[in-house]
Amino acid sequence: MTDTHAADSRADATTVHASATGSTAADLPADEAAALRAASFERARRLRQEPRFPGGPAADPAGSHHERRIRSFQPRRSRVTTGQQEALERLWPTWGLDIDGKRVLDLDQLFGGLPVVLEIGFGMGEATAQMAADDPGTGILAVDVHTPGQGNLLGLADRAGSTNVRVANGDAVILLREMLAPESLDGLRVYFPDPWPKARHHKRRLIQPEFLDLVAPVLKPGAIVHCATDWEPYAEQMLEVLTAHPRFENTAADGGYAPRPAFRPLTRFEGQGLDKGHVVHDLLFARV
Repeated sequence: MTDTHAADSRADATTVHASATGSTAADLPADEAAALRAASFERARRLRQEPRFPGGPAADPAGSHHERRIRSFQPRRSRVTTGQQEALERLWPTWGLDIDGKRVLDLDQLFGGLPVVLEIGFGMGEATAQMAADDPGTGILAVDVHTPGQGNLLGLADRAGSTNVRVANGDAVILLREMLAPESLDGLRVYFPDPWPKARHHKRRLIQPEFLDLVAPVLKPGAIVHCATDWEPYAEQMLEVLTAHPRFENTAADGGYAPRPAFRPLTRFEGQGLDKGHVVHDLLFARV
């Protein structure tokens, strides 16, 4: 028995003893209390990394890369429908990947040599599926943490016969920083990210100088960063941050917002914003 296995066994035995006697860590000798805490931590880590169902995305794929930093996303736990679960179980092993930070992706192999754009935050995937069907010559690496949306996108792509979508589960920052080769992407799409409207939450917004520092090296020269939002203050921040960054250049001749490109479908969130009288702004900046 290895030292690691022996420690696990001691921890398991301590946990069983504590459960049987109703003891807590505070009631146990120091070494047994430490073993109990270690066992609890290990079980929690394993649960975070295990798929919610066989073959599906892990709950916390980069658990070993846990960092104390401000996140731009808030994982949502909502019910996975039967159809979404079926799509995940059937298609995830082929078209899905967990962002674990443990390898650099070979995008040529993953997409059969297609140019690849990264989409961060696709919601329920309707717009992503439509763009994939309309442009089968472009690969879309779509990142989100919402399990129902992941299943929905896989199902939509499958029904449309699109084979140019790959769904990535986890933190886009880890993907950009650790899993993409330099100059491997042909574009980045960030449509209707969480605006974090309260002033004290603005630091959670995705489009920040530090985020662009991660994005620039993995984009090919001339690759387009395309953002869209219906939240006016966030649009202003996006324009300011992108304009100030030395690695990006506005494609709009007047240095402002761009018309919505024909390839970007009207999304469900966009429709909700328009119904409320919001103005939608698109920003298209080229990597220089």
